[in-house]
Amino acid sequence: MIGLIQRVSEANVTVDNNIIGEIGHGMLVLLGVEKDDGDAEIEKLANKLCRYRMFSDSDGKMNLNVEQVEGEILVVSQFTLVADTQRGNRPGFSRGASPAHGEDIYSRFVGALKQKGMRVQTGEFGADMKVGLINDGPVTFQFHV
Repeated sequence: MIGLIQRVSEANVTVDNNIIGEIGHGMLVLLGVEKDDGDAEIEKLANKLCRYRMFSDSDGKMNLNVEQVEGEILVVSQFTLVADTQRGNRPGFSRGASPAHGEDIYSRFVGALKQKGMRVQTGEFGADMKVGLINDGPVTFQFHV
């Protein structure tokens, strides 16, 4: 499972010209699911994101997590994160989850964040989405669990 996270001052996701998920200050999570991902990866990444100190304290140091700043999380599925880009000029997706497995893991990951008390918005799995954001910093991190 790969999570590309960005600290944002705002973010939204649009499907068919309709905003379906929108947050203010918080974290945008682009989530790529690999074919062998399961409960362990869901829990590990959810825990990491909830605790990750990527928000500035009063001294300007990254010492606060999303909960401490009362931030929100927008989770958007992005299968291209699991692409193999090492050979040739076209990405390969053999590491990626099947659509059914990917959607299941994506939904369970969102549920894990909500169980931890996070305020979560989502995109629409498998849809052609437009993601808008203002990256605050810019601050971007990648996790591969």
